[in-house]
Amino acid sequence: MEETYLLNVEGVKKKILHGGQGELPKLQDGSKITFHFQTLKDDFERTVIDDSREAGIPMEIIVGKMFKLEIWETLLSSMRAGEVAEFWCDAIHTGMYALVSRGMRRIAEGQDPLEGQKHRCGMGNMFDYHSTGYDDLDELQRTPQPLIFIMELFRVEEPSAYKRDTWAMSKEEKLAAVPMLHSEGNRLVLCKEFGQAAAKYQEAVICLRNLQAKEKPWEDGWLKLESLVTPLVLNYCQCQLELGEYYEVLEHTTELLQKHNENAKAYFKRAKAHAAVWNEREAREDFLRVAHLDPSMAAAVKKELKQLGERMRKKHVEDRKRYQGLFQPPQGP
Repeated sequence: MEETYLLNVEGVKKKILHGGQGELPKLQDGSKITFHFQTLKDDFERTVIDDSREAGIPMEIIVGKMFKLEIWETLLSSMRAGEVAEFWCDAIHTGMYALVSRGMRRIAEGQDPLEGQKHRCGMGNMFDYHSTGYDDLDELQRTPQPLIFIMELFRVEEPSAYKRDTWAMSKEEKLAAVPMLHSEGNRLVLCKEFGQAAAKYQEAVICLRNLQAKEKPWEDGWLKLESLVTPLVLNYCQCQLELGEYYEVLEHTTELLQKHNENAKAYFKRAKAHAAVWNEREAREDFLRVAHLDPSMAAAVKKELKQLGERMRKKHVEDRKRYQGLFQPPQGP
């Protein structure tokens, strides 16, 4: 049986369509809420604007992480697990919906949700009145209006109960995650699980890059984080060498050397990648640079140069045979 409630929020009405179970959730910063939603216009036809079930994947939001439609946290906090409820929300709460919907639609389409969006706060974007790329959302952006949200709450997870994505972590959580990810990557390397190890190193680098973005380049805080990034990138590149992803290695070592042009290990890994894709001159230059920067690696460089020479000679012989067969006139009967 439907029951209508007035929440202690101006401009919101709630109607329970299906009762839930248990107590009301106790939301805190970092709680993850999983739910389905349907958005309708408050018109005679109750025109459907969005429906998460069409995408086949429930919506997830993290409490306290600057979700642009703050009223949703309020609505969901009034629901029990398994509950289905309909909320009428006045235009004072729905002005940002066009931008939120645009981002969700672009993600569902496999596109960048921020592409084409100016770098300013949400309200600044709203008052630009540039097209969202969707006619129905452009209408909502021009004329904010009451909307109806039908929501089904699946679960609320406490911050400690799920693996948090990097973007949802605090600064302290990211710093704490880096050594654990580094250690797990090392363990996976010993098990020769190079793909999984690379993913761990990459996740750790992303944590640090996110933190670096808040620091002034080349100042103490930035440099301290950079000192943690460098060994992780080198480990990632070693995994990519093992996986045969040589151009990935070339890209990341070159980027690293643009900042740290005396890192012998980066030159060594780039040299091996060059050698693997038959860039003989570049490989020799990098190997010789390694020997100059770190004499302790001279024996390893000598061994690599010898192997490179043997591989190139073998390739030249094979190429010569191939081209001779290609241009040799066919034998008569």
